Amino acid sequence: MPDNEEELEQSDQAAEPTAEETSEPASDSVEPAAEEVSEPTAEATEPPAEEAAPARRRAPRTPRTGTRATGRQRGGATAVEEPPADPADEPPPPPRMRDLYRNEIVPTMMREFGFTNPMQVPRIQKIVVNIGLGEALTNGRAMESATGDLATITGQKPIITRARKSIAGFKIREGNPIGTCVTLRGTKMYHFLDRLINMSLPRIRDFRGIPRRGFDGRGNFSIGIREQIIFPEIDYNQIDRIRGLQVTITTTAHDDATATRMLELYGMPFVREV
Repeated sequence: MPDNEEELEQSDQAAEPTAEETSEPASDSVEPAAEEVSEPTAEATEPPAEEAAPARRRAPRTPRTGTRATGRQRGGATAVEEPPADPADEPPPPPRMRDLYRNEIVPTMMREFGFTNPMQVPRIQKIVVNIGLGEALTNGRAMESATGDLATITGQKPIITRARKSIAGFKIREGNPIGTCVTLRGTKMYHFLDRLINMSLPRIRDFRGIPRRGFDGRGNFSIGIREQIIFPEIDYNQIDRIRGLQVTITTTAHDDATATRMLELYGMPFVREV
């Protein structure tokens, strides 16, 4: 029996290191695996540290169109491309007749008439273009056609003139439409005067000059035109009939002599005095 007990003790002592030897490598082999598994998990759960996002800035507006820049333009790296300007939106050129009046007519008249102040030199206040339509009483479309022609010539919407009182002989009642007219001032007035003198009047058939009897004695001048087709804006194929019109130039002159000289300096082709 003792021998058996000693053998059993020796066998137990021999078995203990074996268990330790087998347990230690197992723990060593398990721990790195756990570390390997735990490290990527931690890295996956924690988001990477990034810089704080910049505050949103309002996109700049373009100088002409007023729209906001988009895309890469918000960063400011590229310049904002402006759309091409529409020719119809461009302002008209400055009137040549106004520059002619300020630079040439005023000094000339001050020298000829002895004016001491440039404000004494007469100037054009307004131009009135009028078409009388007696046929509007019987022809309802005549007013529409005349209004369209006058708007094309002057570039301004005309008004309809009505009878102030009833006249039995002409079969006119008070308030009936009997004509249309346009009053031009400022830039449109000078542009119309330029086209009238340099383009329209020379197109009159057998033109030999404008008579001087159109003055009223107070510096205002009226011209009677028999055909509206002398204006280049009127298309002969688009009108219903030939109509005449009257052009009245109102000035600040006190007599006809100064008004005549002023219009001559503008280039008005008066008949030569014999």
